[in-house]
Amino acid sequence: MCGIAGFFDQKGQLNNPEDCLIQMTNGLVHRGPDDQGKWFDPDIGVGLGHRRLSILDLSQDGHQPMVSKSGRYIISYNGEVYNFYKLRSRLENEGYTFRGNSDTEVVLSAIEAWGLESAISLFIGMFAFALIDKKKHKLYLVRDRVGIKPLYYGTIGGLFVFASEIKAFNSFSEFDKTINRDALTLYLRYKYIPAPYTIYNSIKKLLPGNILVLDISNRKNLDCQLNTYWSAMNVAEQGANKSIIRSPDEAVEQLDMIMRDAIRLRMLSDVPLGAFLSGGIDSSTVVALMQAQSDKPIKTFCMGFNESEHNEARHAKMVANHLGCDHTELYVTPNNALALIPDLPQLYDEPFSDVSQIPTFIVSKLAREHVTVSLSGDGGDELFYGYNHYFFTQRIWKTIDWVPYGIRNMLGKTLLATLPERYRALNSLAEVLSIKNPDYIYRRIISNWKNPASVVLAATEPATVLTDTIQQTSLSGLNQRMMLFDLISYLPDDILVKLDRASMGVGLEARVPLLDHRIIEFAWSLPFNLKMRDGQAKWILRQVLYKYIPQQLVDRPKKGFGVPIDKWLRGPLREWAEELLSEHRLREEGYFNYKLIRKRWNEHLNMQHDWHFYIWDILMFQSWLDRR
Repeated sequence: MCGIAGFFDQKGQLNNPEDCLIQMTNGLVHRGPDDQGKWFDPDIGVGLGHRRLSILDLSQDGHQPMVSKSGRYIISYNGEVYNFYKLRSRLENEGYTFRGNSDTEVVLSAIEAWGLESAISLFIGMFAFALIDKKKHKLYLVRDRVGIKPLYYGTIGGLFVFASEIKAFNSFSEFDKTINRDALTLYLRYKYIPAPYTIYNSIKKLLPGNILVLDISNRKNLDCQLNTYWSAMNVAEQGANKSIIRSPDEAVEQLDMIMRDAIRLRMLSDVPLGAFLSGGIDSSTVVALMQAQSDKPIKTFCMGFNESEHNEARHAKMVANHLGCDHTELYVTPNNALALIPDLPQLYDEPFSDVSQIPTFIVSKLAREHVTVSLSGDGGDELFYGYNHYFFTQRIWKTIDWVPYGIRNMLGKTLLATLPERYRALNSLAEVLSIKNPDYIYRRIISNWKNPASVVLAATEPATVLTDTIQQTSLSGLNQRMMLFDLISYLPDDILVKLDRASMGVGLEARVPLLDHRIIEFAWSLPFNLKMRDGQAKWILRQVLYKYIPQQLVDRPKKGFGVPIDKWLRGPLREWAEELLSEHRLREEGYFNYKLIRKRWNEHLNMQHDWHFYIWDILMFQSWLDRR
């Protein structure tokens, strides 16, 4: 696992391009502490930089940027292609030879042998890479199918730049850090900034499953083209519309087989390996299948809170003991969090306020003390219908759908016009009554600030892949559409961002076997009644797990990765928060409606309302603003 960076200097304006590459990759040293590399060709004006975290082939044979044997291709690559041994064998049968044992060399040879898109279609893994084709005079930026690995790009002072993280761009004095206020409204709604937007006007995120193609023979204009090589929407629509009829037993066996292979591939490592274990369905399944394929105890890691309503560590410990894992747990106090929180914005480069960022970082740091690679259970909720907001949305829609829309809409508007703001629950009901499309109930439930354009000054909320997909998808079932929406937005822009930054921030590679594209495609080929069955969510995933763990050890209500932020803000975090939310500061900075924010902060402190999610959004932005 690594960090990549580079540029296209089309006008030859850099005096010391190689020094520039070193400075860019110095900002990514946490992603790759083991090695640093650079490559620059003055004839084409392209430079590639690399920071390496050595996982496979620890020798210099895996050094990057790497040049193909023919000299045609050069790559700077972040990620893992887990089936590279199988691809290598196929390439050897076609006459290719290899000097080392890295997957990077196999990736390069596969591209040379079969072409870029044909090669990518065979890759099982997570990746983001920059590839130069000297023959076609193209620079390609490629991101994996679901967005496990990040890739940013944009323009700085006439240069086209790209990197694994925005902080690599801080090495340029011309970096325009003008804040995108429209993107800030999206942040307040979702707690993250959805791709392709970033907090800066000058930088974008490459969407998952996309290839950016840049013509480097054009020295007058930046000629970029975006191509989609894998689409979650297409996979969902094709799978849902052509569900394969299987018996439940057959489907369980097939899922077990695919998952075992996905996990087996991700256990390949030349360095110590373990897994995160929360005790929930997803992580317990991953660990159970790891242990079933290992002849020694799997190292597992969990953190807990002393507040019992947020603590699931005891459940993780019982699962680990049953499986015979080598389990390590850490209990976190408010003081532990207080020491960490001010540094969180440096991990994320842009505002990010999912409060589970705290335990994710802490458990990553704990794991890194023992291993260099850790498997995670992320992805199960999106694929097998596990989130509570799916059930809330369905329940609300069934409750109101029987009332004709005209009557509902009139009643909702009347309530909104007459109810005081303090009747928050009734106001929420009034808003829901006026909703015609159930997809917008889902969007409202997953939204934090419901009208963020009224909070951010001089801003308009833009469209996103989520709002576009609500209009475009042909999926007929609300349950299917909600899973798709999370797969294309919440998963890559929140869950996977959180995991990547937390793990790479401590030099740990996190692998997510449930997001093997074969599992995604299989899950979407299943009829919905194998995901939700007899009132039980994730039915088919549970059946796989029950083959390895007694049902009573894992059957309990879903809680998520909770953090007692509401209490901490009134206690040990209050002084820190008060400084960031001072009226003078909010007014002088001029980003927010400071009166509304101060009102909610005071109501939270006085326990009139629990506004901690809203307040946390503002605090993470304010803290980020201090560190950017």
